[in-house]
Amino acid sequence: MDEKLGRAPGESEQLITYVKDRPGHDRRYAIDASKINKELGWKPSVTFEEGLSQTIDWYLENTEWLEHVTSGAYQQYYEQQYAVK
Repeated sequence: MDEKLGRAPGESEQLITYVKDRPGHDRRYAIDASKINKELGWKPSVTFEEGLSQTIDWYLENTEWLEHVTSGAYQQYYEQQYAVK
């Protein structure tokens, strides 16, 4: 991530804040695609790491879209489209 953002190695990691896990929360997340592969013949076209890298690249290449979504401006759109009349 640091390389993609032009930061010094380890700089992004310093921004992470670890929090306590919620009671009853799953301790691990594992994706097992064996059932969908067995029943439908589907398999991922990229690895998790490749997909994550491609996703990060997309966000970095589409900062205008990201800023619009994170600004909250979309809420005005929904208010106009779904206003109670």
